[in-house]
Order: sequence, then C-alpha cells, then structure tokens
Amino acid sequence: MRLAGPLRIVALIIIMGLTWILVTILLGGPGVGLPRIQQFFTSPENSVTAEPRARKYKCGLPQPCPEEHLSFRIVSGAANVIGPKICLEDKMLMSSVKDNVGRGLNIALVNGVSGELLEARAFDMWAGEEYCLVGKGCLVESEAPYSVGPSPPDVNDLLKFIRPLHEGTLVFVASYDDPATKMNEETRKLFSELGSRNAKDLAFRDSWVFVGAKGVQNKSPFEQHMKNSKHTNKYEGWPEALEMEGCIPRRSIAG
Repeated sequence: MRLAGPLRIVALIIIMGLTWILVTILLGGPGVGLPRIQQFFTSPENSVTAEPRARKYKCGLPQPCPEEHLSFRIVSGAANVIGPKICLEDKMLMSSVKDNVGRGLNIALVNGVSGELLEARAFDMWAGEEYCLVGKGCLVESEAPYSVGPSPPDVNDLLKFIRPLHEGTLVFVASYDDPATKMNEETRKLFSELGSRNAKDLAFRDSWVFVGAKGVQNKSPFEQHMKNSKHTNKYEGWPEALEMEGCIPRRSIAG
C-alpha cells in the first residue's frame, strides 16, 4: 500500500512525457503548431489557396497602358435612367456624380499632348422647349429624372462647340437617351471627319460611344454603336448601354 503513492507519481510522469512527445510530433516543433492544428479542422475544399484579386489599373482597365498613352473608359447612358461616364487617366471627366451629364450627346474635349481636360458639355439632341439635366429631380416627358432648365442648346450650339477644334484635340463622346434626333448633315460630317464611321447612321435612341481627334487621317478604332430596335433592345425602348476602354497614344508636340 505504501508503494501506491510513488507508483502514481511515476505513472503521471510517464503519461506527461508521452503527451509531450505526441504533441511535439503533431505540431512539428515550436512556431508551427497553429498551422498544423488548423489543418485538422480544415476541409480539403477550404484548404485551397484563394485566387488573388485581379488588379485594376487607371480607369479600371485590366492592364496598364504603354508609356506615352492615355488610359480611358467610356460608358454610354442606360436607357433614360443611368447617365454616362467618361474617365481618362483615372480622372472622371463626366458623370452623374459630377452633375455634368445630360440627355443627348456628352462630349469631353481633351488636349492630346498633355491629356488635360479642355471642356466638357452635354447637348440635348431631342428636347424642344425645355432643356433637362440629370439629377435635379423633376419629371419630363418620359418620366426620366430630369429637371427643367433654360432653353436647350440646339444643334447650332453643338456645331459651335466642335467646329473650331485645334489639331490633335481628342474628342470623347457618350450618348444618353437620344443622341441623334436633332443631328443634321453638317454635324454628322464633322463627327465623320473626327474619325467616326457611325455618325452618319445614328438614329433615335441609339447607343453610341466614340473617341476621335481633330486632324486624323483614318477612322478611329475607338467606336461602338448599338441600334435602337424593338427586336434586340435590352430595355423597353432602348438598346443596351455600351462600354469601351483602351489606350490612346499621346500626340507629340510637333504633331
């Protein structure tokens, strides 16, 4: 009976020693215990390393532009509800948030050498006696979120805007709602001279995004056009919104 106490102590020491050896084997030594333990409680499916999130570059492009190129992204308006966006070099030139877009043609003029914004305006190509800007809170005609403003800048204002452009000026265009009802032949010709292939065919409620330049010799590779057709429209009465992105070479000072 006197041996019971010492035997218990010896048994306890042996058990503690075996436990320490087992834990050491399982954990693989100091500093790596937590990962080893986590492996036992993690399913094979959850143990797969998560894919890294794709990196986005200027204006959300999936890859950077080469040196001496300008990154851009243009999104046309969606029906008569969501306004267009024009982004250049990670700067939003026109958008509903900036409160400088409107129904019709949204145009940003940019210095082709420096990439600086020269001017941005919206031209209503449909309205008659009332001109409306996005985001002001009133309802006009088709119950779009427009507000009544001064008399509409008609096609003559648009012509005055694009006629006197200097050589090398970049022209970014995004449609919203209706880009073409008040277009005349001279307007279409001027856009064609800026490099557009589709300006001559634009019609009521078409979607259109375009980047051109004053003095180009060839047609621009940066243009998309979606016809308004009841057979293919994504929205009731409007085609889907267009999105275009890319890299534009800077103009040289000499050019």
